[in-house]
Amino acid sequence: MYHFTDDCLIGVEEIDNEHRELFRIINETQDLLDNQIISDKYDRIIAMVERLEHYAEEHFEHEEDYMESIRHPELNLQKRQHLFFRDKINGITNSFSSDHEQQAVLEDLLRYLVTWLYRHIISSDLMIGKLKPSEERTAPEFTDKYLTGISIVDKEHKELFRIIGDVYRVMTDEMAVDKYDEIVRLLEELREYTKFHFQDEELYMESIHYEGLEAQRRAHEAFVSRLEEMDLEHIDDNQQETLEDLMEFLTEWLVNHILHSDKKIGAGAQ
Repeated sequence: MYHFTDDCLIGVEEIDNEHRELFRIINETQDLLDNQIISDKYDRIIAMVERLEHYAEEHFEHEEDYMESIRHPELNLQKRQHLFFRDKINGITNSFSSDHEQQAVLEDLLRYLVTWLYRHIISSDLMIGKLKPSEERTAPEFTDKYLTGISIVDKEHKELFRIIGDVYRVMTDEMAVDKYDEIVRLLEELREYTKFHFQDEELYMESIHYEGLEAQRRAHEAFVSRLEEMDLEHIDDNQQETLEDLMEFLTEWLVNHILHSDKKIGAGAQ
């Protein structure tokens, strides 16, 4: 069972409700995959994919309309991601026949839906409505409200806040003309440290048999993927824009993830 967790909330009720429905469709896909009684699932697979296509199309339209209404700067990026999703799902419908290995098709569909949806919500949708003008952005400070009660996790969160502070300092340095090398260095530091931190956090969750471990893993993978997929050529041509977007993403993601997900780990250990 895949759960729509609090760290997936973006704060726009219609979009959050539609994301919940997409999670429900994912769970129906899992139920069909696990069903050992039905031998021929072809018609059900086709019906499920067609329902997914229809619902995703409706959701993407609502999401893009909302982003356009608030002049969100990542609208074009979202449109490209939505188009990629449509192409993938359409490909399943167009190539699937009753002769195909049905369980394999379902497994592929489920794997894609889970990976794409978590990654898309956490690395892209979370930013909807939250991007501020660059002059209003400040470096976040680690305060007691972010404490989870787990010493190693809190220590590593403080280090992540420090790195975000470095991003902010580079972003606001008006004397630097070419910031490319600094951006690449910061991205590498972020990638390496977050992987290190997420590994520690997941090992701790394993040690206390935390029930939300799988959801946390998917959130962590989505975060790292966002960093790894950044285009170095685009960065070089759009250095200040990259820093501003990176600053906003890091701040919103980390604050949201700590408050809505990581603090529950500490509560679950008590």
